[in-house]
Amino acid sequence: MVKIRKILKGYARTQFLNDAMAGIIVGVVALPLAISFGIASGVSPAVGIYATIIAGFVIALLGGSKVQIGGPTAATIVIIYSIIQQFGLSGLVVATFMAGIMLVLMGILKMGRVIRLIPDPLVEGFTAGIAVDLLVSQLKDFCGLKMPGLPPDFTGKCVAYFLHFSGVNLFAVGIGLITVVITQAAPYFVTRKIPGPIIAITITSFAAYFLHLPIDTIGSRFGPTVAAWPHPSFPEYNWAIIAHLIRPAFTIAILVGILSLISGVVAERTNKKKFDSNKELIAEGIANLISSFFGGIPVTGSIARTLTNVEQGGKTRVAGVVQSVSLFLLIFLVGRWISYIPVAAVAGLLIVVAYNLSKWDTFLAILTAGTGDAILMVITFLATLFIDLTVAIEIGLVFAAFQFMHRMTMVSNVRELTNSFLANHGLYIEEHMVKHDIPAGVAVYEITGPLFFAVAHKFKESFNQIKEKPHIVIIRMRNVPIIDSTGIRTILLVAQLLDEQNINLVIAEYKYDRVDEKLSQLLIDRIGKDNVQGTLSEAVTRCREIKETDGEPQNSIVIS
Repeated sequence: MVKIRKILKGYARTQFLNDAMAGIIVGVVALPLAISFGIASGVSPAVGIYATIIAGFVIALLGGSKVQIGGPTAATIVIIYSIIQQFGLSGLVVATFMAGIMLVLMGILKMGRVIRLIPDPLVEGFTAGIAVDLLVSQLKDFCGLKMPGLPPDFTGKCVAYFLHFSGVNLFAVGIGLITVVITQAAPYFVTRKIPGPIIAITITSFAAYFLHLPIDTIGSRFGPTVAAWPHPSFPEYNWAIIAHLIRPAFTIAILVGILSLISGVVAERTNKKKFDSNKELIAEGIANLISSFFGGIPVTGSIARTLTNVEQGGKTRVAGVVQSVSLFLLIFLVGRWISYIPVAAVAGLLIVVAYNLSKWDTFLAILTAGTGDAILMVITFLATLFIDLTVAIEIGLVFAAFQFMHRMTMVSNVRELTNSFLANHGLYIEEHMVKHDIPAGVAVYEITGPLFFAVAHKFKESFNQIKEKPHIVIIRMRNVPIIDSTGIRTILLVAQLLDEQNINLVIAEYKYDRVDEKLSQLLIDRIGKDNVQGTLSEAVTRCREIKETDGEPQNSIVIS
């Protein structure tokens, strides 16, 4: 109630009318999609509708964006179908529940920013693979094929089609093609006020009914659509089932997280309102927890419906709430007529959705942009199709991590400054034009870039290759943004290496705020507090103290 009062505080009547109209339009758009996603996922159309109502309401009230519209999406269909084929509907319910818990924890742990950093090539490769798999999975209903359950894997689907292709129903193909054409053409040649899918579904349903076409309908396959709200339930489970479902649940959580945050970012850019990614993850988690008790379909933010909401004038959370309420009322008004919708028309609608999901223009742009990104995208794409969705995400993340580390090693380097000084007759212009007198026998090395485990070996090798042994080495660290535990231990290893050669080590411009406190203490304990200095001038002064103690001559190179 407090949340609702906060939303309605200072709420103008004009904005309410705009939000209400936007919510009603989005609810109408969502109806055929909810039915389609339910059927394609391997559950009943009613389950798809209930999941859409629940997600829309919860995400509208609790989400990180005021205009985000939630529900089942095409990108989750393939993983849902795969889980049902392997573990049954009860397995899907448990996996969705577990994914909801993971999403809530991700939000609490502030992982929204991390998920938003997942590379675009990985996301594009994964969604393109899902789009192809989704399109292929719809060919059974699109062609009216009479065949047993469709295999969950992409290769198995292709083989099954090859074996049963002789049973194509031309009436079903015709209905499917009409759906595709009307859905795509209606906004340009009919009207933009009525969604294309609604026009297509209505026309094909009338055609199938009055022409008595020999094709499957939702009613003939699933029975009459039940308008009554279902009772919540949860299946029995044991730890053995949970162990098998951890990876699929993780895939659902990551996929929902990525899709919802992408949708939120799109809404942020379109609506010019700040988007809270961590709050969104918590809302998505709660929506999936509730959805698991009413059929188990995972839900997420929908880019298409969110953009429709914004385009229709929706600006507050009221629009998302009205969308759910209008969809709830809609199934009571037209629920009995849903049974007459041809299954081939649903397949045609999903083929359009799959095409839009693929974003082939973006896919081709990344493919031709750069070798590293193209390889990451293609690997993820192929793994999604031919291996497994869960494995595809894991492979993509691992490859992206190695790609990132490789790029960091390219920007991280160690160079000896004193050689450059000598080559230029001792003259070196600093950023702040500060003069330093570098004593003879002192070599200054500068590290540039992050010093972490991926570049530690490169750092150590730079000191292994010292030809002329100096008396003291200064390591300048002004351009080191981060240092991890491996980086600190590598510095300690270099200190030991130099110590074995009777070479002193001094650290200059060390930034304590960029390193864990315990790691900094470990460095100080080994090298000595006096040998870790905040500026290069102080480090040079420390070198003079060491040389005085050791009785070395004080010839110097002037560096300005």
